[in-house]
Amino acid sequence: MDDPILLSSVPVDYSERGIFRSGLKMSHLQLILAIEDHGQISAAADALSISQPAASRMLGEVEAILKAPLCARVARGVELTQYGRALARRARTIFLELRETTREINELRTGSGGSVSLGSVTGPAINLAVPAIRQVSTAYPGIAISIQIENSNVLVRELLAARHDFVIGRIPDDMDPRQFNLIEIGEEDVCLIVREGHPLLDKGVVSSADLPGYDWVFQPSGTLLRRAVEDSFLTAGTPLPATIINTSSTILTISIVRNTNAVAPVARDVANLIAGNGSQAGEIRILPTDFNVKIRPYSLITARGRALPPSAKLLYDLILKQSTA
Repeated sequence: MDDPILLSSVPVDYSERGIFRSGLKMSHLQLILAIEDHGQISAAADALSISQPAASRMLGEVEAILKAPLCARVARGVELTQYGRALARRARTIFLELRETTREINELRTGSGGSVSLGSVTGPAINLAVPAIRQVSTAYPGIAISIQIENSNVLVRELLAARHDFVIGRIPDDMDPRQFNLIEIGEEDVCLIVREGHPLLDKGVVSSADLPGYDWVFQPSGTLLRRAVEDSFLTAGTPLPATIINTSSTILTISIVRNTNAVAPVARDVANLIAGNGSQAGEIRILPTDFNVKIRPYSLITARGRALPPSAKLLYDLILKQSTA
């Protein structure tokens, strides 16, 4: 039987239903989030599979309901006003709660052990996430775990969009750190990889001055690893490479390096996993250098004000424990 004390501890005034009486709909909230994500009415309309005129009409409806301007035109599209950002923040919370409700009910219905969505930069995914996932999967085989490997810029935005329970990475410089809770758990050593037989391997130990003459495979502009490598070049007074291939894909990076004379910076844990012993053509080798690439420590990051569900908290705690082992 329901406990009347517990029920009465959260009073609900059914006579004041402002948001429901106003006519604000879930589709309105979806539109605001799509505009925030894409920065253009047309792109937001495409994401929602509606026409641009329909999206514009919906935006007008929301602004009329709330009696506030939600968007402002900028050079490359639109951006949310302070009112729009406030609505988007609340909308994400609403959709997160709906997602968690669906997940909880499904777990109760099926008797499964829950689900976890994790995002991680590559190095910690190998040395921290994989061992923790193995422990969780062995002890709780009913838990479904999804993991996305990406750079921190992408992962942290996915976290804010409620697509991950937590991430392992770094807060980008252009994001407000007050939106997050984080625990620093480790440092990521960076090294350079080349193919077996690469001309630079004949030098023994390579300096930064030896590198600009070769093609480079980099993460996209603005990512923390790329900026760290660029800073090491600038500190040494060495020109940046003239030819750069941009990709966030580790698999594509390895493929390019194996088949060309390109050089690529990667986490040392990744390099150790893929580097061969140099006995076969096309194998990956770690390039010895006389300089270090410094990158900020990585952290366990959660969205402030958002509690982890039990299955995610279990994996989170195991990764935290693994980082201090």
